[in-house]
Amino acid sequence: MHLQGKTALITGASRGIGRAIALEFAKHGMHRILLVARDHQRLEDVAAEVSAYGVEAVPIAVDLTDPIDVNIAIAQVWRNYGPIDLLINCAGVAHQSSFLQSRLTDVQAEISTNLVGLYTITRFVARRMVKQRTGAIVNVSSLMGKVAAPTMATYSATKFAILGFTQALRGELAAHNVQVTALLPSLTDTDMVRDLQWFRWVIPMTPQQVAKALVDGLARDSPEILVGWQSHLAVWGNRLAPWLLEKVLRFAAPLAAHPPKPYSELREATATSR
Repeated sequence: MHLQGKTALITGASRGIGRAIALEFAKHGMHRILLVARDHQRLEDVAAEVSAYGVEAVPIAVDLTDPIDVNIAIAQVWRNYGPIDLLINCAGVAHQSSFLQSRLTDVQAEISTNLVGLYTITRFVARRMVKQRTGAIVNVSSLMGKVAAPTMATYSATKFAILGFTQALRGELAAHNVQVTALLPSLTDTDMVRDLQWFRWVIPMTPQQVAKALVDGLARDSPEILVGWQSHLAVWGNRLAPWLLEKVLRFAAPLAAHPPKPYSELREATATSR
């Protein structure tokens, strides 16, 4: 897919990978970039950066977990700016915890944003793309959508789900000339992950590297875009020796050295606290 002269909508565009994709698209001569996130001020800042390349930037503050707001926003976008050629689903959150110590509110937040929010906006955009019989959708999954890791159970689950959703959608929308792609970055140095404990031996990528890999993958019409040599190594390792990769991940996990207390101890501690 060629980007020049096209209109793209990017969710999660106020920071991290979403912001980097917006700027990379601007460098490649995209006509208009619709920037979606919750924080209007941050979106305004990114819009100013995009506009510096001579590209029209439109900040759209919307909560992707609210279907009514999303529906209204997409209808207004289509009416005011015309068709969307490319949808980039980049919005996401991550919470790190051992499974036994995880909080339901964090789990719900990850599922709501990473999966339900992505589904919601894709549904409204895809229906319009099918009517115009052209378009492309990129769902940002993760290397953890291929290889799950300790301390990131729910995050990995949402990213695995995104891959399944992408594959199913690709088969359904192909007949309507709508391309569906998955982008799978490995650990990327953004403000979302800086509060997390990083896995040992993993070299973080920059958001700019991920954005450039996306542009290259779109030019090749790749159905899945793995980013970085570490991602390729992990995927091949999982295919050839999954048992070995599981052992490596267990030792690399940041909380591996602090296993949870046995259930009997947890129950006893809970009773004491009462």
